Amino acid sequence: MVTSRHRSPDGRERITLDEAEAGLVEQYPDLVRLAYLTLPPTLSRHRKVLTAHGLVQRALPGFRQRKAVPRVPAQRLGTERHGSAWVRERVLRAALAYERRPRWWPASLPPPRALRPTLPLVWGLRLFPRAGGREEIALGQALSGLSADVRAAFVLCRADGLPETQVRALLCASGARRPDRALRIARQLDAPAVAAAQTLLRSAEFNACAVQTRPTDLLRRRHRFRLAWAVAAVVAVGAVVLAATGAPTGQRPPRPAVGTATVAPEDLVRAPREEWADTARVDFTAWPPRGGRTDDRHLLTRALATWTNPSRGTHITRTPGTFTGPPPPGTQLLYAGEADGSAVVIFHDGLRTIRYTEPLSPGGHATLAFARTDSSDMTTAAALVVTRPHGAARYLTAPWIAEAQTRDLLRPDAPARRLRVSAEGVTEPVPSPVAAGSCGSWPTLQLRTSARIAEKNTFLITDLGGPAPVHLTHTPPPGGDTPTWQPREAISEAALRSWSRTACRLPELPDGVQTVNVWDFADQPLPEDGGRAVWSCVRADTWRGPGEVTVLLTAPGVAGRVVARERATAACSRYGPQVVASARWRAQSGHDYLLAAGSRGVVGVEVVGALEEGRFLAVRAAAGGWGQVRGRLAGGGRAIEVARSTED
Repeated sequence: MVTSRHRSPDGRERITLDEAEAGLVEQYPDLVRLAYLTLPPTLSRHRKVLTAHGLVQRALPGFRQRKAVPRVPAQRLGTERHGSAWVRERVLRAALAYERRPRWWPASLPPPRALRPTLPLVWGLRLFPRAGGREEIALGQALSGLSADVRAAFVLCRADGLPETQVRALLCASGARRPDRALRIARQLDAPAVAAAQTLLRSAEFNACAVQTRPTDLLRRRHRFRLAWAVAAVVAVGAVVLAATGAPTGQRPPRPAVGTATVAPEDLVRAPREEWADTARVDFTAWPPRGGRTDDRHLLTRALATWTNPSRGTHITRTPGTFTGPPPPGTQLLYAGEADGSAVVIFHDGLRTIRYTEPLSPGGHATLAFARTDSSDMTTAAALVVTRPHGAARYLTAPWIAEAQTRDLLRPDAPARRLRVSAEGVTEPVPSPVAAGSCGSWPTLQLRTSARIAEKNTFLITDLGGPAPVHLTHTPPPGGDTPTWQPREAISEAALRSWSRTACRLPELPDGVQTVNVWDFADQPLPEDGGRAVWSCVRADTWRGPGEVTVLLTAPGVAGRVVARERATAACSRYGPQVVASARWRAQSGHDYLLAAGSRGVVGVEVVGALEEGRFLAVRAAAGGWGQVRGRLAGGGRAIEVARSTED
């Protein structure tokens, strides 16, 4: 093996192909984990596993290239092997560039790198890492909401144990656009999570080298093979006929008819009616089929056929990140009945909820609505929208819901009103706040679970226009009986008051939201005896992972003004409970002030030219604006600053 090293004229050290290969083999599991966690979370776990292995295996240069020049200068690598560092940079560069598209590339197509045929290839099996526990899943969801360079920085610092100087150099060499920001966000994740991050990141949840296998859709694969043979036979017969008869070519073939469903009504999964009361998994899988037409084979056949191959005129909607593919085996029937002049069928396939609607009177077109609803629980699987009659929403409640009420979020002191629910779990129409177009009131559902399940609970959900309503929560400030950051159900007096200041901002959230949490993280006295200002952080998490954070400032004469907004951040979550935000405020005297406030763990707030000990800062604002506001923690770290909004 050739092991000699040479230096190029620019002072960078060359390594041989043998050294690079030795570094790849030695660090292979760590390199695969780095690629797996850096790749976009929109990929399926099977595709991420194969792509991560492919990126690592293609990290070596071509066979004709016998020498490689590392992009990271040798003096920055410390005592680490040069081959290992060089291969790590190649893997990270490829993972960060996976989603990049040329400007002329169509947005509807996958990125160019995703279209390249690569090895390894797996046929007939699905690969995915072993499922971890609650901590691993929570860490995975938090990382999925961050950008690729932040995820890479977190893995390099916490799992691989690299110093920050080396991580910064590696990110710069790998094409990361903002390495300092990536390191700052990765450094500011929650302290308990950071302490356990090395153990969690090395667990089976993120180990793409120790995977489980499952067969693919066997029935669908069998149908495809049969269809392929049938098509081949038809093409062969057609070619023979054309050759024998000399029929003219170039004529446009007729449009194929709508095909039959790949799943028949008798193949649908039907959960027993009382299964929800005796299962540890309280989600959509425990829903029994309900409605007056669950045995209507013709209706179910039309719904499945339209889902498989929608006819012309079918109106299709979907939430972001939801695919509209045909029904897989194991599809579950949740509802089939009539409501508001339409026949409605609702399915669940483990990842999505699909609602099929057809008018009872002739002449109309069918409608399909797709929504991602995986990782649901007792609260996020508590109801689904059946129909939307005249600006209202009619819900189908879960079988474990014992009582349904409605309350107005804008009137926290008003009592909840009882809501009529049929024996099948369908509610009377509830006015939709989104359809109203104004914010004079905000109707929500207050649901109470049955005493037959262990987690008896009362909680709020609201309609934001999708098939699945949104779960509303509230986080009280740490202290007293809440020493840690922990969202609670939004039914207390403090929670309802907080939501009354926040509800009118809900229509600004992105589509596909699963939960929205409000956290009043600071209550600040205003200068010139101007009263008090409440700082609220509104975090919306979507079903697909990434969410959005909005900071609101409520002061005398200022009702819930947006002062900061940021996406793909850990701020205001269990992995980022230490935050700081700033805004401009004008006193009655006409003087402008810079206000800044931090959460409970912040011990100092500083801005260029000013420093305050404690959680709050209030100084006269300069005419030209102000620089970055920083929050100092007791342990010496920095709080996450939520980026200021253009609305401020």
